[in-house]
Amino acid sequence: MDTLVFVFSGQGNQSPGMGKELFDELPAVRDVFERHELIRPGTKAQCFSGDAQTLNQTINAQPCLFTLSFAIAAALEQEGVSPCMLAGFSLGEISALAFADVFSGDDGFRFVCQRAEAMQKASFHSPGGMAAVLKLSSMQVGALCKEIGNLYPVNYNCPQQVVVAGSAEALAKLAQAAASIGGRALPLKVSGAFHSPLMDEASLELLEILKDYHLSPARLPVFANMTAQPYTSYAQNMIANQVNHPVLWQETIENMIKNGVRDFIEVGAGSTLCGLIGKIDKNVSTMHIHNKESFDEAIRRYAKEPIHAEK
Repeated sequence: MDTLVFVFSGQGNQSPGMGKELFDELPAVRDVFERHELIRPGTKAQCFSGDAQTLNQTINAQPCLFTLSFAIAAALEQEGVSPCMLAGFSLGEISALAFADVFSGDDGFRFVCQRAEAMQKASFHSPGGMAAVLKLSSMQVGALCKEIGNLYPVNYNCPQQVVVAGSAEALAKLAQAAASIGGRALPLKVSGAFHSPLMDEASLELLEILKDYHLSPARLPVFANMTAQPYTSYAQNMIANQVNHPVLWQETIENMIKNGVRDFIEVGAGSTLCGLIGKIDKNVSTMHIHNKESFDEAIRRYAKEPIHAEK
């Protein structure tokens, strides 16, 4: 039975220079970057030589992260590394849907560019941020949010790690309150209060935007952030509503494991998802593709066809 899953990383993992070695070494990665560069000029420069401040802006981070994660996944599959299921964290879910051919051609990238614009605009109209709360249960975090107000638990990442979104003032109060009961709140590198009601404007805009796209049934099961279950035929509503609803990441991984998954490859920038999965279940295998060496190692472990990358 197939036990391998690709998980696609989300916003907050971006860093200057990301993907440059893989772009230089792998033709399949170069192909994706060059196609996306034609659609959105400047994507390569932002990934490979841009500064952190520019890259951290939602309007830039999302297209760049999508391009890298999609390119890695496509290159792996070309070399015979085939997953049986997919999942992505927030933005990464769109990467997973595009890889599963829900979007045709490069429409997934075009949509992500529009998604980034809608979310950045909503962040301007309803300013806020996000912080990861550590060492507290989800019930404790929920109680603090209710007590302080203007805060929303939005990412249920793993045991004793919940991300909260809300206003800057409320997040500052959360940091003090969490520390007073043995927790810790760490600000995230994002420019908005994603997955909270502060993104309602973006959700409505994305629902209209999606009417211009043809969405096909996924060729592989894609687990949805909102439900922790595979996507159904109601893709437009799910994709649009994802931005203002919580990410049920821990439950998603637990459900995948219940379905027989034992091996996870994180495709994209950073290794955040590998860390979260390891905290959810220490008995599964994780690896992150971040350079040519790790790419070749994935092929040695999981390729079902002759290896081409090392010829």
